[in-house]
Amino acid sequence: MPTSNKKYIGVITIIILIVLAYAFLNMPDRRSPAEKLGDAIHDINKGPDKAARQLENRTPGEKLDDAAKDAGDNIKKTTNPQ
Repeated sequence: MPTSNKKYIGVITIIILIVLAYAFLNMPDRRSPAEKLGDAIHDINKGPDKAARQLENRTPGEKLDDAAKDAGDNIKKTTNPQ
């Protein structure tokens, strides 16, 4: 197989992976209201604002963003105890 064909296959593969990742991160929230309430109850010890987020319709991308922000907040708390 010539090198140019391998490059095309590589580019097509990367494009397909990007499209799939975008589709996954923007999937609608399909949890039932009971599941959302259960998740909120589970997160109540993390604070009311984090528990309230569980009651909203959020995409996996939004959940990932929240998790990254929470991790950043936890790192700040542990490195700068006041």
